[in-house]
Amino acid sequence: MFSPVKSLFLSRLKSSCPQFTAAVLAVVAAASAAQPATAPQATPNFVIILADDLGYGDLGCYGGKRIRTPNLDRLAAEGMRFTSFYAQPVCGPSRAALMTGSYPLRVAKRKNQVEHHPRLHSQEITIAEILKTRGYVTAAFGKWDLAGHSQTNFEPDLLPPHQGFDEFFGTPSSNDSTVNLVRGTTLVERGAAMANLTERYTDEAIAFIRRSKDRPFFVYLAHTMPHTRLAATPAFAGKSSAGLYGDVVEELDAQVGRLWAALRAEGLDESTYFIFTSDNGPWFLDRHLVAPDDNRTRDAAGQLKYPFNQRDERGAHFGSSGPLRGAKASSWEGGFRVPFIVRAPGRVPAGVTSHEPATTLDLLPTVAKLAGARVPTDRIIDGHDITPLIHGQTGTTSPTEAFYYYAHTRLTAVRAGRWKLHLPRPEDERWAVFVAPAESAAIAEPLLFDLEADIGERNNVAAQHPQITARLLAFAEKARADIGDFDRVGAGARFFDPEPRRPDIPSAKRSND
Repeated sequence: MFSPVKSLFLSRLKSSCPQFTAAVLAVVAAASAAQPATAPQATPNFVIILADDLGYGDLGCYGGKRIRTPNLDRLAAEGMRFTSFYAQPVCGPSRAALMTGSYPLRVAKRKNQVEHHPRLHSQEITIAEILKTRGYVTAAFGKWDLAGHSQTNFEPDLLPPHQGFDEFFGTPSSNDSTVNLVRGTTLVERGAAMANLTERYTDEAIAFIRRSKDRPFFVYLAHTMPHTRLAATPAFAGKSSAGLYGDVVEELDAQVGRLWAALRAEGLDESTYFIFTSDNGPWFLDRHLVAPDDNRTRDAAGQLKYPFNQRDERGAHFGSSGPLRGAKASSWEGGFRVPFIVRAPGRVPAGVTSHEPATTLDLLPTVAKLAGARVPTDRIIDGHDITPLIHGQTGTTSPTEAFYYYAHTRLTAVRAGRWKLHLPRPEDERWAVFVAPAESAAIAEPLLFDLEADIGERNNVAAQHPQITARLLAFAEKARADIGDFDRVGAGARFFDPEPRRPDIPSAKRSND
């Protein structure tokens, strides 16, 4: 199902890579020779589990106290835990970055549409497509959110089966009010029970692993939870000390344990890179229950009021950013910084914590390296191969010179090493409902924080470090010129369709320059 541009890239990749002999190409086209399930594979398997709106402080291994996460804590104890790992601030952009290894503002969208949740263009190259060149079988389960941010108004030809995945069972978008389930590209169930989704997705992933155990495989399991609306099965409902949110996370942890046990039962544990992370920070910070489709109103003072259909204790429907400031959709650390755990016996050292910055952008080049595949050379890939980091090589530091915090089309902050600079910006009115008022307020002058000494971003030291501030401002200008910003088209942004390149910028409506 590869498009012409993708097929051209993949054919060039194969011809330029000496590993791709005629025999290997035949394997890719038909099936790989079976390997003993109990023997570690030279070509490893990959399982990437992506939680939705899970906070940095929700897991026990990240300091959480209210929610029990024994399986994820054990995963961290037997693998590596990153403390400075970054995603994107909301659902769709985070998935675009993970799949392509590129900043969401750089990647191409269908008809160049400028939406908060991008419709990933069919000419983009995903992790799954790269792994297909090495004979992998690939499957996506759960939330996709790259074919239209809607349960009904989505584009079937942008679903996973058209983006490198052999199988897909999941939902097109978020569970804001309802969930429809799709198998392949066919709608098979409307209004699925929320409480059963975590278990059902895991069932599908386990069944796929059992069917595929004699070939290298890639499982992308993107859970709907703990994004609202929340629901837990009777086995977990009311069992945690953190309300319904805690129940949902404890069920998620249990299903991670089930999948992990299935790998062990099939003799695949030592040949699999098992990765767990989140797409962004927690849903609300200091808010009662509310979902985007609830009837929000304002009081006489203009403040948002939150009517809700069911009452629950304060804090029961959203997670924790731990020591971080901010939450989902904000440019503070609580919006971007997420848990990241990787385990691979014999490859990833056990019980290690890395404080080096890394991102979901790095997953594509890293997985490609581990699989013996090559990344595209006809486009800019922003991520870096962090194999030396996750393998614990002595003296290895992050290859990321600077990380750019984009809120939709606006560049809002830059991190380089221990330093983070917030750029001047107006109040973020669209996403203000998701965070405390102070976290979405306008910023008039650059704010500099030392994240090693001040993880909560409370002490602005821009005046004390003018040279560092100037250096990070220079990084910001580099990103604006290359990737783009709210008022300009980046020179390195990708466009495959003839429509105006950035219809949200007035000048772009008149020219494609």
